[in-house]
Amino acid sequence: MTDPRFVHLRVHTDYSLADGVVRVKELVKACVEQRMPAVAVTDENNLFALIKFYSGAMGAGVKPLMGADLWVQADDPEDAPYYLCCLVQNETGYRNLTLLISRAWQSNQHRGRAMIRREWLLELNEGLILLSAARAGDVGRLLVSEKTAEATERAREYQQVFGDRFYLEVQRTERPGDEQCLHATVALAAELGIPVVATNDVRFIDRDDFEAHEARVCIHDGNTLDDPRRTRKYSEQQYLKTADEMAELFSDLPEALENTVEIARRCTLDIRLGENFLPEFPIPEGLTLEEYFEKVAQEGLEKRLAGILDPDAPDYAERRAEYDQRLQFELGIINQMGFPGYFLIVADFIQWGKQHQVPVGPGRGSGAGSLVAYAMDITDLDPIQYDLLFERFLNPERVSMPDFDVDFCMEKRDRVINYVADKYGRDAVSQIITFGTMAAKAVVRDVARVQGKPYGLADRLSKMIPGTPGMTLKAALEQEEPLREFLEDDGNSDKESANEIMEMAFKLEGLTRNVGKHAGGVVIAPGKLTDFAPLHCDENGDNLVTQYDKDDVEAAGLVKFDFLGLKTLTIIDWAVKAANVRREREGEGPLSIERIPLDDKPSFDLLKKGDTTAVFQLESQGMKELIKKLKPDQFEDIIALVALYRPGPLESGMVDNFINRKHGREPVSYPDVKYQHEWLKPILAPTYGVILYQEQVMQIAQVLAGYTLGGADLLRRAMGKKKPEEMAKQREIFESGAKEKGIEPDLAMKIFDLVEKFAGYGFNKSHSAAYALVAYQTAWLKAHYPAEFMAAVISADMQNTDKVVTFIDESKNMGLKVLPPDVNSCGYRFTVNPEGDIIYGLGAIKGLGEGPIEAIVSARGDGGGEETVFEDLFDFCRRIDLKKTNKRSLEALVRAGALDKLGPNRHFRDRAVLMATLPDAIAAAEQDARNQEAGMMDLFGGGGGEHTPATAVAWKPGRDWNDDIRLNGEKDTLGLFLTGHPIDQFEGEVRQFVSSRLNSLQPTAKGEAATVAGLVVALRITRSKRSGERMGFITLDDKTGRVEVSVFGRTFAQYGERIQKDALLVVRGGVRMDDYTGGFNLVADEVMDICQAREMFARRLRVRVPVDDALPDTLGRTLSPYRANGNGGGTPVTLQLAHREADAAMALGDDWKVIPHQSLMDDLRGRYGDSSVTLEY
Repeated sequence: MTDPRFVHLRVHTDYSLADGVVRVKELVKACVEQRMPAVAVTDENNLFALIKFYSGAMGAGVKPLMGADLWVQADDPEDAPYYLCCLVQNETGYRNLTLLISRAWQSNQHRGRAMIRREWLLELNEGLILLSAARAGDVGRLLVSEKTAEATERAREYQQVFGDRFYLEVQRTERPGDEQCLHATVALAAELGIPVVATNDVRFIDRDDFEAHEARVCIHDGNTLDDPRRTRKYSEQQYLKTADEMAELFSDLPEALENTVEIARRCTLDIRLGENFLPEFPIPEGLTLEEYFEKVAQEGLEKRLAGILDPDAPDYAERRAEYDQRLQFELGIINQMGFPGYFLIVADFIQWGKQHQVPVGPGRGSGAGSLVAYAMDITDLDPIQYDLLFERFLNPERVSMPDFDVDFCMEKRDRVINYVADKYGRDAVSQIITFGTMAAKAVVRDVARVQGKPYGLADRLSKMIPGTPGMTLKAALEQEEPLREFLEDDGNSDKESANEIMEMAFKLEGLTRNVGKHAGGVVIAPGKLTDFAPLHCDENGDNLVTQYDKDDVEAAGLVKFDFLGLKTLTIIDWAVKAANVRREREGEGPLSIERIPLDDKPSFDLLKKGDTTAVFQLESQGMKELIKKLKPDQFEDIIALVALYRPGPLESGMVDNFINRKHGREPVSYPDVKYQHEWLKPILAPTYGVILYQEQVMQIAQVLAGYTLGGADLLRRAMGKKKPEEMAKQREIFESGAKEKGIEPDLAMKIFDLVEKFAGYGFNKSHSAAYALVAYQTAWLKAHYPAEFMAAVISADMQNTDKVVTFIDESKNMGLKVLPPDVNSCGYRFTVNPEGDIIYGLGAIKGLGEGPIEAIVSARGDGGGEETVFEDLFDFCRRIDLKKTNKRSLEALVRAGALDKLGPNRHFRDRAVLMATLPDAIAAAEQDARNQEAGMMDLFGGGGGEHTPATAVAWKPGRDWNDDIRLNGEKDTLGLFLTGHPIDQFEGEVRQFVSSRLNSLQPTAKGEAATVAGLVVALRITRSKRSGERMGFITLDDKTGRVEVSVFGRTFAQYGERIQKDALLVVRGGVRMDDYTGGFNLVADEVMDICQAREMFARRLRVRVPVDDALPDTLGRTLSPYRANGNGGGTPVTLQLAHREADAAMALGDDWKVIPHQSLMDDLRGRYGDSSVTLEY
């Protein structure tokens, strides 16, 4: 350092979470600009930013000083905690600070704040420099309270333990108490001979950022900026002041500045980044790690080959040699790179999972390209059969850690993580932290709230920002014209407020706001985790995670293992278990999903028809369309589908080429009609000459230009990154390599250009093949065990009502019967009965938790081995545990229809009686329970039978529920209508005038419109801030699906009175993709109720009437209130006259055209019979 005058020793970045808007990169950049030789980051009670800060500062030539501001618990726990700042002097200090912070999070949290105890600090003081934290510390607080003797005693205690590593801290940030504390601190320092040090307690980089910082604090604390009751803890002086500004501020205390430089000199921590520390895998005595690894792999291959190759086949030796050579090649590279332990660890926990009935995926990502992984049961796809390359996974020419992404069943994944924790030690295993940031949509709402702006304005602004992942405010402004107009329109009364929100949101966007847990990342340390990273957990001590995120954990040398939860594996597991129950009943052996044939005709027939709802990876509407065009008939086609259905291939024309070549509409060439080479045929034949996979790019380079596969992987990466200088170098290598192989240079470079074009779209075939296998397994189950499969699928998504609706509808389309919920047969999940019907899962009933369901199921089984059904409502209430099942849960069961079979008539018409009788039944059951506890049953002769009622209860009459009440009850509890649908009575008509049911809706072209009908199940009416016009957003449901409909300005003004909750509407308008929901959105041009739709689309109303003398009068009275009266519109009426002599049709004149209102239809049907009244379209 060249004569530095001051170093900042107290800085909070945004990783402090509670305060601080300093971003690490901006901090380093500002230090470089101010020529500060060093800077410290001392976030509140954590080291989240340590690795990012260390590597960023070192890269910029700024010395990083690591530390933390620690909350210390007061001697009396009732008193407020205080701050102390610890700076890391060396590696011992780093270990001790890591231990202190980890211990605080794990064992001493209060109200979400982790606190260390003073005795811990005094014990683990070595290698730490202690700053007293000015007026926020214990010494400062005592001095400001004028308790000088106590302050002196406390300072002396720290001095005795820390010696010359204890500094009394002074600040001048214009906060109350600063100056008083400074003078008292200087006096105390002089008395005890303790050095003083100046800090600025930095929270933001520029003075202008003070307001943004205050907003950030308010967002965290739940306050508003202008709330007079909120504590003002910060001042606008807490910015990253220059050395000159600090020198001027402390001109009367120059030694306090000199000591900052002295501390910076004393603190030196070297963190070894990029060095891997693998946990030790236990191996048998007498073998080295490499020898044991080779032994396990070789034995595994023998087992695999026994199932793949026929020893009696003439080509056995030749085929066997290919596997042996590949295995030896891979083993050599893995040993050379030092990763045998990694493979053994992964193989071990996968084996444990498989042996303990935990479903494990076939592997995913590039790891499926390793034969060693296949031999060791890490993956389940033969890489040689599917042309999967080892070098795509582990490239000897680019050393990096191997990375297996392992999928486990969601339900049982934690068992495998627990096994690993038990095997390697609970203090060596942890999951990995994630950091949530202030994302574009949310930060706008947060800022508006703390600024006290109206909720409606915040809602409007937020909704104008697309909900696509990774969306930023800058991108939203570029993409969304309505947002720009709203912010720029001078006629907009909210323009100023909206721009204030956006200005602040830009400053806060992307700041770290909270912590979470990585979906599947687990680290295993070769010793105590705290030797490598600090730990964090929730208030109960659960959800233990490293304080470094996945990138930083790897940089720190810890090895990450991905234990990913895949819901589809849970579905397959449940479906296979249910299928095995059926197979056992039918005298068949158990089903092994790993051994199903990959050329099953029924499975491919199902795929060709596009019946892929609930089939993994193949269920989206766009994918269904692609499948129908492609018509897959072999497993390789499913691998291709997973790779093709991505924006690049879809937009580039690659998909069309693939389909046309497969079906012979375009010649197959390798790769292009003009530029092809016969050597490429074996590589490109599986994809009809289309360069679809990254592995094909690598193989082309190997075959045409003599690349090693490692070198070819580097070429593939270069093509993906498109760096001109790197590509120029690779072109030369390719050209000279091709020339050496005797390939004409011009052809070689034309093929190179083609490869380069498609390399950007190329997909990792190893990943595609692994997921294709899971997709095929789900398709196979759907084809062969449809009820079992759909029951499992619905059970896995019971909490998502929209999906339950879709899957139940799909089950019905498949010809399966879904039985309504019934407490006498249903459990928590959806199941299948011996007749092949799907039994409803009680877990899908809203308002009913697992507790009440367990009470119901256990009460059914209380009679011993066989389940005993409930006889009626009274028997049910007596037998279940009413402590676990409250009245609200029982009412939900009635409304859902789950108690229909316990009513007096065993019919859904009993629901009114059940609901009316429920309080009496509960009261009687509770009385019985009290009697039994008091031993009164036998005394009064009530204990004769096991379920003999002691308290007599009668059914209470209730007014019958009409269809609307009954159906709404089902809708509220199940999310769907079970005993009917409001659209049912109109279904025949609706089919005549809609262009599509909602489950098959597609986007419309410009100028085109779709006509749909459905029930309004959700409705929100608001007012446009810009125009002041009212607008509505509605959700339509037609029992096949749902769609969001937007009704703007003029359309709403014209049709708004028709838009009501639970109304049946017919809507015409344009359909577009909704990026936020992933579904469709219809923008309405016209909204009709069923009556107006009939008027528009019906050709005539035909009524069959018996001829009698009173007919003219009767018809006149019935039709008159509904006559269109010649005002235009109306529906013509034709009478089908029925007379004993003859039948005749008579069309009434235009004066008798009617408005086909529902009450007219009901009146006519009531008078002449349902079948006598028809609307013809």
